[in-house]
Amino acid sequence: MPELVLSSIDQGVRTLTFNRPERLNAWTEAMGRRYFDLLQEADDDPAVRAVVVTGAGKGFCAGADFQTLAAIQNGEHRAEPDERPNTFPISLRKPVVAAVNGACAGLGMVHALVCDVVFTADDAKWTTAFARRGLIAEYGLSWIMPRLIGQARAMDLLLSGRTFSGAEAGALGLVSRSVPGERLVEEATAYARELAVHSSPASMAVMKRQIWGDWNETLDDATATAKRLMVESFKRPDFAEGVASFLERRAPGFPAL
Repeated sequence: MPELVLSSIDQGVRTLTFNRPERLNAWTEAMGRRYFDLLQEADDDPAVRAVVVTGAGKGFCAGADFQTLAAIQNGEHRAEPDERPNTFPISLRKPVVAAVNGACAGLGMVHALVCDVVFTADDAKWTTAFARRGLIAEYGLSWIMPRLIGQARAMDLLLSGRTFSGAEAGALGLVSRSVPGERLVEEATAYARELAVHSSPASMAVMKRQIWGDWNETLDDATATAKRLMVESFKRPDFAEGVASFLERRAPGFPAL
């Protein structure tokens, strides 16, 4: 049986690939456990400084597998609990970059948008889909989407469940970059390698906590926290190396987490 999620590492970047191409990488609990296990391995591995997530074949993730949805409808579904939530990538210390190569629907959108930076192919097909399946905005999308694109645009995409392109996702500000499909993985990987070489792992870990956490804070509280974190950063070897590498006009040699 093929691996549900493929994993490879090169130049400090771990690439994870959803691997159910015959089902457009529709989500199953087994695939989710494998994905989260690999994310945790990447977070624990000092050789990994950034993660890229993409899909095999023509899809990124077409949402929950319909066999699972049918089993839920019929009362036959037997859940295999995983304590890690679908927002698990947010809790990692290392940056996670999504490369949305194709169909990205429902639960697949959740898994794309809980990544820290999102690249998409211009022609990728996106849809929230929930309203057209009698469902609701799942796993925090009602919290994440208005913060990314505003309430009016989030309402449109959630209420209508309409299909929109990666290019529109880029224009809306739902994703970081929309690029031609043939360059997608190359550009997302190049970006992740840039992080791996030039950005301090400790700085990125702290910034992830700030960015995901400060959405619930006032400006004054976020500023006060930033002052404390700044003083802490002065004491790390990353700060000394960052300054030295700049003055010496060379690539930094930041320590691993």
